[in-house]
Amino acid sequence: MLSGLRPPSRQGEQAVRYAVRQLGKPYQWGAAGPRAYDCSGLTSRAWSHAGVSIPRTSQEQWARLKRVPLSELRPGDLVVYFPEATHVALYLGDGMVVHAPRPGARVKVSPIAANPVLGAVRPDPGGMPLPHYVPPRLPPGALDGPDAGLYAAEAPETSAR
Repeated sequence: MLSGLRPPSRQGEQAVRYAVRQLGKPYQWGAAGPRAYDCSGLTSRAWSHAGVSIPRTSQEQWARLKRVPLSELRPGDLVVYFPEATHVALYLGDGMVVHAPRPGARVKVSPIAANPVLGAVRPDPGGMPLPHYVPPRLPPGALDGPDAGLYAAEAPETSAR
């Protein structure tokens, strides 16, 4: 899994590896780790771990970070969801993201299209792609659980698996 992708920057790789290590931790509104996360708590903490300070909320991340076309996504970029930018996930590659979906769920890997995509932003627009990148190995169960973000909690569950 996660092959044939654009390489991340050094900081993007660090953010991805941090986020993957959080898999299975519970969603908690307003939490920014290390025991629990909400969606933007996970993305802001992952990038902070990589040495890059980004805004705390999904709306601020959407408003203040450099937008990138979905066709140019690389691991570590943030995928923002819903018309009001109310959910955010960290791109892993191969059409997959890691995110904290909603209360009652845990940090998990989902297809990028599991929620309505608004667009994407890059926390380190000047970061040079790594010459060699090996994606992190996902543990068993990384895709288990609901994919829908908090504001889609009332929508019927869909799965691309």
